[in-house]
Amino acid sequence: MLRRTALATSMLLIGALLLTSCTGSNTTPNPTGEADPNATLTVRLSLEPSNLDIRRTSGASLEQALIDNVYQGLVTRNGDDSNAIAPALATAWTVSPDGLTYTFTLRQGVTFHDGSALTADDVITSLQTAKDDPTIQNSSDLANVASIASPDASTVVVTLAKPNIDFLFAMTGRAGLIFKSGDTTNFQTAANGTGPFRVESRNAGQSLTLSRYDGYWGDKAGVAEVVLDYIPDQSAATNAAVAGDVDVALEIDPELRGQIEGTNNFTIESGLTTDKGTLAFNNQRAPLNDQRVREALRLAIDHKALIETLGSGDELYGPIAPLDPGYEDLSGSISYNPDRARELLAQAGAENLSLTLTIPNVYPTTIPTFLVSSFADVGVTLKVNSVDFTAWLQDVYTNHDYDLSFVRHVEARDFGNWANPSYYFGYDNAEVQGLYAQSLATTDQQQSSDLLAEAARIVSDEDAADWLFLSTPLTAVGTNVSNFPKNSLNVRLPLAGVTVAAE
Repeated sequence: MLRRTALATSMLLIGALLLTSCTGSNTTPNPTGEADPNATLTVRLSLEPSNLDIRRTSGASLEQALIDNVYQGLVTRNGDDSNAIAPALATAWTVSPDGLTYTFTLRQGVTFHDGSALTADDVITSLQTAKDDPTIQNSSDLANVASIASPDASTVVVTLAKPNIDFLFAMTGRAGLIFKSGDTTNFQTAANGTGPFRVESRNAGQSLTLSRYDGYWGDKAGVAEVVLDYIPDQSAATNAAVAGDVDVALEIDPELRGQIEGTNNFTIESGLTTDKGTLAFNNQRAPLNDQRVREALRLAIDHKALIETLGSGDELYGPIAPLDPGYEDLSGSISYNPDRARELLAQAGAENLSLTLTIPNVYPTTIPTFLVSSFADVGVTLKVNSVDFTAWLQDVYTNHDYDLSFVRHVEARDFGNWANPSYYFGYDNAEVQGLYAQSLATTDQQQSSDLLAEAARIVSDEDAADWLFLSTPLTAVGTNVSNFPKNSLNVRLPLAGVTVAAE
């Protein structure tokens, strides 16, 4: 397919806390010819990073583009196996019986994109810097690290102050990425990783181009070049697919899928996600500090009808997604019941209640429109404050100045937010905090999962928020494309194994 040359699209920069999601099996549409190793793969994405500094700039769009493609850690996540931990720059690792000592065997023959060899010192410096520098994204993931050492050139040993069953998973994130020690690269505009692709160029407001790194330690990338084409407008993205200007389009509008399918050049795929469409309640602000009010709001929402209106998604009634440890089907815990909602509001003295929903303007108006109607039916007036993402970060995420808010939380294993009273949810429950701490401290995976499930039930039973849906974004994959990843694409988009057939 051809590279997009001209499309009138609006520019969307979200340089912090992207909250949209989707982990992975592969889809293999029938290609129209043999794989072309010199091909260019063009992928439509909606959200563009504001710069390339993955260490100090937040936003899942950076992880989506760069982790596993350009940057790597000692370990990564296997999307084909429920986010299981997989080798990357370490070929193997062992964990001591007490859960405190992690010994990694470093992969040999690894080079950075500037040609320099990976050393144990690079690993130690990267991890120590991430631990000590709070400006590095997810630095707190390494707060429990007591020491990092290298007994020999092929081994790195990380010792924790106390057990943390999620430590290896945390190492698959930003805090675990490995950089060249003393690197002078301007990471805002360039990159120097160890992955199968290197950053070739960036056209701000339009695209990011990656090229195959021929010095890569593993199997070479299946295409010579990847163009990540940032098209935030859904209609423009659909037009690009129909015109043959992109090979793959992520997060297509369900209402527009027919136009793409009509070309007979794409298959429509939907994968698993940890993307939780979360209606946040400010648990610290009256009247939302009254559980009866929070429960009434949840009872007023017909989740099935909302999902039908949106055209995609699954029901989710708690804070843990099916891909994550601790998931439990909580669909029986609450159901649509506007009569009971009115009763609870009356008991709480909250008749004729007026609330404001603060929502980033990147989300479809379908969601606030549905909520306004649902709440009006039980006597609650909902005002909608649509803001850009920067304003949302300041007002809601940082200052906690809101009644209700909606965002899609894409992060895997993020239950810790509910055990953090300082998080913008304002939810403070000592029992939940204790259960979460226990779930991290055990070395038994099943026990950890059981503790998380118990804590999640409490969060749901106390109506700390409402989970409107579990996102199941649709991806249009060209029939000339093979092995495109399927799940969690808004968080991770590993493209090394993807091939494009010769035309």
